[in-house]
Amino acid sequence: MSSTPPSPHPARRPARPRRLPLAGVLRPGRPSDIWFKPACSVVVANAIPNLTLLALGRLDLVMYTMAGSFCALYAHHLPYAARARALAWVVAGMTAGVAVALVTASLTNSAAVLVAAGAVLAAAQKTLCDATRIGPPGHLIFTFISSATLFAPQTLGQVPGHLALTLAGGAVAWLVGMAPALLRPHGPERRATARALRAAAAYADAAEDAGGTESGAAAERARAAAAGAVHAAWQSLLATGTWSAGARGAGARSVEARRALARLVVRAEEALAHPAAADPAALRSWAAGLRGTGAVPHPADVRPGERDELLGLAAELAGPGMPLWRRLTPGSPLLPIALRTAVGCALAGYGSLALGIGRPYWALVTAASLYQANVTLTWNRGVQRVVGNLVGVLAFAAIAPFAHLGHAELIVSCLALAFGAEALISRNYWLGSVCVTPMALLVTEFARFQQPGELILDRVVDTLVGAVLGVAAAVLVTNRRAADQIEQAVEAVERAREAAEADLAAVSARRRLTAALVDLRAAADAAAGEWWQRALPEQRVIAAERAGHRTLAATVRLQSGGGRGTRPRDEVADAWEGAPA
Repeated sequence: MSSTPPSPHPARRPARPRRLPLAGVLRPGRPSDIWFKPACSVVVANAIPNLTLLALGRLDLVMYTMAGSFCALYAHHLPYAARARALAWVVAGMTAGVAVALVTASLTNSAAVLVAAGAVLAAAQKTLCDATRIGPPGHLIFTFISSATLFAPQTLGQVPGHLALTLAGGAVAWLVGMAPALLRPHGPERRATARALRAAAAYADAAEDAGGTESGAAAERARAAAAGAVHAAWQSLLATGTWSAGARGAGARSVEARRALARLVVRAEEALAHPAAADPAALRSWAAGLRGTGAVPHPADVRPGERDELLGLAAELAGPGMPLWRRLTPGSPLLPIALRTAVGCALAGYGSLALGIGRPYWALVTAASLYQANVTLTWNRGVQRVVGNLVGVLAFAAIAPFAHLGHAELIVSCLALAFGAEALISRNYWLGSVCVTPMALLVTEFARFQQPGELILDRVVDTLVGAVLGVAAAVLVTNRRAADQIEQAVEAVERAREAAEADLAAVSARRRLTAALVDLRAAADAAAGEWWQRALPEQRVIAAERAGHRTLAATVRLQSGGGRGTRPRDEVADAWEGAPA
């Protein structure tokens, strides 16, 4: 049985503006389940070089070691084998950005040229971070560091020494980021698996509330979240790269632990495919059992398809990944955001210069921090940034008297604010900005203490200039191709679904279909928040998602033994029986 034919492409309509919301923009959410990891890591990674420089009497060099130390904020979601590579690339990228900034600063004193260089660097950093999917905090730390160093007095002779300090700070950050592997070597994979189990349980509950069907907005949102969590769990397990059955000793135990986690992800997939037959309590119990370092929970029943499922992982590990350059080719959805970033940062920097502000890079960084997947999210970030910075300068006024007591107090204040920023920013960006703002102001005082009133005034003006011009650039630089990205994502889902229907037992085809569905939902959400946009093919997206999830249900049913001896197309028809059109 074939899928329901997609509806025709909608007729092109005149572009129309969308409303930019205010309700809920500042509402705190739940914190990240690993917020304490980047918070503790950035404190330790900064404390070691900062205290060393304090002992040497060279706190004027803190900016360069801090560039490397802030790399400790990245890659906490990745398994340690992948984290080691990712952190090395983060340190290399940070050093490259600092090198470009330092060389540029040493060759010219023109503020106009420096702003242009900062805007181009910010756009490149935004694009590369999005393309590599490095995760939070994304390009913001790179742009903050490179923009600040652009406006630091520099000579060519000083550049090698300053870059060496950045690499030293990055080496400390790499060691700090990898240190937890000694205590909990499978922690990231366990957390990703637990998230998938909890998300599948939430979807099963939502589907039951919706009467056991796919209908209902809450059930649709829960299904999309569960599909994303399951896909992320498989990506985490596949990133470990150690599934060889020939491993010995600790390697064999590691392989067995990851295979046990894979069995649980299979259970989450089954709940996603057949929520009515799922046991949410069992899913949550397994998720709770993944805390700590104890044995991975084992389901009481062993499914017939599990061996084939786990063997399919080895084939996926051998499969080629998408090269980075293909994500940056013409037509990439990343390029309009890159253009927005470049234009917005340039406007913000030049606007600050026109007002005579001495630190235009603050306005530039403010603009760079705004750009998200669409205009609506960028607007939300703009409101959060302004509110957080305004409250943050008040916090700086309260903290400055203590920080000015001495260099030790200054270091303690910065470390405490760095911890607070990471503790709060996952709840809402503006809460984190309350700590980030005074920390950024205090960093400028490592060379010499300054008048708080002057710093506060400059920061407020640059924040307003950067936010206003940054949002204006996002509105003016349109992304008319967002709807085209949806249509391409729908076509990718349809191709992946056809391949999965052709061979329901192919694990790799099922993974590709899951990934295509996750990408489709991301593309639809991104396009829905754009400013000038033609009518979106919403019904076509819904039809593609439902058809894809029904095919996934058939593949899971076959893998678990429910469809053995059934022809593939008949299996899909069985999975569709009784489901809404």
